[in-house]
Amino acid sequence: MTDKINIFGVRHLSPGASWHLLRYLEEKKPDCILIEGPADAGEILFHLADKRVKPPVALLAYTTELPIETVLYPFADYSPEYQAICWGVHKKKDVRFIDLPSDILLKLKQAKDEKPEEANAFYRFHNDLYDKVAIQYGEDDYESYWERNFEHNLNAGSFRDGLAYQSTQMREIVIGREFEAVPYDFTYNHIREAHMRMEIQRAIDEGIEPEKIVVIVGAYHVAGILDDVPPMTGKELEEIPRTTTQITLMPYSYFRLSSRTGYGAGNKAPFYFGMMWDAIRRNALDELPATYMSVIARELRTKGNNASSASAIEAVRLSQALTSLRSGASPVLKDLHDAAVTCFGGGELSVVAEALNMADIGTAIGFLPEGVSQTPVQEDMNQELKRLKLLNYKTAVAQELVLDLRENLKVKTKEAAFIDLNRSTFLHRLKVLNIHFAEQLHVSQDSATWAEKWNLRWTPEVEIEVVEANLKGETLEIATAYELKERLANCADISLAAKVIRDACECNLVNIFDNALSTLQTLLVDSNNFRETAFAARELSVLIQYGDLRQFNLEPLVPVLQQLFLRASLLLVDASTCDDKAATSIVEAINVMENISREQYELVDTETWQKELQTLAWRDDLNTKLSGTAFSILLEHNLADEEDCSKEVSRRLSPGVPADLGAGWIEGLVGRNRYALLSRISLWRELDNYVQSLDEEEFFRSVVFLRRAFGQFEPNQKNSIAELLGDFWGMGAEATAELLQADLTEQETEKLDELNDFDFEF
Repeated sequence: MTDKINIFGVRHLSPGASWHLLRYLEEKKPDCILIEGPADAGEILFHLADKRVKPPVALLAYTTELPIETVLYPFADYSPEYQAICWGVHKKKDVRFIDLPSDILLKLKQAKDEKPEEANAFYRFHNDLYDKVAIQYGEDDYESYWERNFEHNLNAGSFRDGLAYQSTQMREIVIGREFEAVPYDFTYNHIREAHMRMEIQRAIDEGIEPEKIVVIVGAYHVAGILDDVPPMTGKELEEIPRTTTQITLMPYSYFRLSSRTGYGAGNKAPFYFGMMWDAIRRNALDELPATYMSVIARELRTKGNNASSASAIEAVRLSQALTSLRSGASPVLKDLHDAAVTCFGGGELSVVAEALNMADIGTAIGFLPEGVSQTPVQEDMNQELKRLKLLNYKTAVAQELVLDLRENLKVKTKEAAFIDLNRSTFLHRLKVLNIHFAEQLHVSQDSATWAEKWNLRWTPEVEIEVVEANLKGETLEIATAYELKERLANCADISLAAKVIRDACECNLVNIFDNALSTLQTLLVDSNNFRETAFAARELSVLIQYGDLRQFNLEPLVPVLQQLFLRASLLLVDASTCDDKAATSIVEAINVMENISREQYELVDTETWQKELQTLAWRDDLNTKLSGTAFSILLEHNLADEEDCSKEVSRRLSPGVPADLGAGWIEGLVGRNRYALLSRISLWRELDNYVQSLDEEEFFRSVVFLRRAFGQFEPNQKNSIAELLGDFWGMGAEATAELLQADLTEQETEKLDELNDFDFEF
């Protein structure tokens, strides 16, 4: 490799590197700029330089076959590679990416993922080296060392030479380290660097003078590029295995850019470095501490906290004092953190943690104009928004959309007649794909079969999710089918299989519907879980309520619903031999089954269901909370009368029954239809007698269940109960109501405190 080429090693996402690189380009005035990046993404370069593009954005390369692999190249406004691309394209220079093409990069990445232990050992050693450098220079961490010695160093030439020297020394130490096995990263980087040398040689062979070439790579690769080893040959390139890939640009966010989300080349404070980039360009780096503290103060005041200008000024002074202790010219991020915690938080991190997070990471999201490097799913998304007349909802302001799934007989075309139904199908597909453009809202029960309500809001994050959906298929329909197929393949829970059936219907995917129904029937043969079976029945019941609204043949679901309902009914009693923790989910399933029995009474075997409820209600050897729930349902259906209620309350709350069991039964009883229970005077009289019969220990044992039961009542319901008890005690309802409105006495407050401090772990 000729020594006449100009090579500039950078740190990704470094504003200091960008500042020095732009001056280096102005000095060298190259005809050709070669940048570390996938060589098959040449067209992306020109899209990136489009003035309508607003970083952060990312170049995404991904495989089109399983197993899916991705490689991501994020760009912030202050990324040196992004600044170099914009400089070169706007000056009409030859700008190229020179790293391995994406089809090789991703194939090699698949091999790398097969050896995670080797990679972890390599990275642990690599990161330890950087920590040692920081400690040697008296810093607490490498980020502080980097910022103080490189980001704040604007002396001409010192950045490039200093970083190249440090990276070369680190590289030699890493390569000289003996590992039990040669880390994959060694081989991987040598292959990449051989390819980059080949691309550099290609440019020279095309007649570009070496001194008119500037090569921009991560500083670690500088020594590898300048190595005397021959570049990769065309034959060697052809022999490397490949996979099928696609490349696109996608909007990115500062949150995703942050290393806290797992991006290895990210930084902990992308918004902070954006402020730094703005300060450097204005030649006002000394103003950065004041800018940062102003953001902290603003965020604190937004949340209603006290954050005066005096506190901000004091924080800036403290940060400057802290950095002077380490002989620094300007405060680094850690100095700013320490000063903010002290001056704004009084030494408590929790007070300023959220404000620090906003000042470090921020909420910036990138933007790509329509038509810029779109994936097939992105194009399909835009076409669907136009077809369904939803473009007006593509805003950052949330808007409500109410759909009527019935045919509109007042319009002339079929497309217009069923536009709301088609919108529903589209939005349900987005929901399955976790594309958060629309959130489905609850609608009233009387219109649930034909009406849907959605909250629509478009953000660049939605665009990211659309791009990610491209990994599952080239259209929203194909991607949704793929997602549901994957869920079905891994499904061992009958309720999840039923949910796939419902999703397939709402997404209008007939093939998945048929496959899911077959899977459900197979799982039903061995189903012995009451809760799963009940919830599976609910999913089918909801679908059957649609009737032919969705123009979907739901007749095959009727016998399956009947089987599920019957199976769940017969599993009820056995499922009720459980502890109180498990009983909570069983109660939920009982309520689901009861709703189905009311809504689908013409289809399902309600007689068997009620028979099993009676068995549960009257037995003493099952979970008492569940028995109470079952008895409450019997009362609703008049399968138990007032006399039965009085006798059962007396029996369940007799002195011989442990207090926690009696109170658990009451909890189950009052968990349903509270208004109907309020009119049953005998119930409350028996409960009053029961509580008065308890000694102090028994009372404390039962009170946890009683508090939990009555805690679910509305305030007016609680008042009605208290007034009713007041009548029993001879106080009268009016006097009781007055007492309820009065403030607690000191003695009453102490009693409640004693109750709150009681150890209920008996």
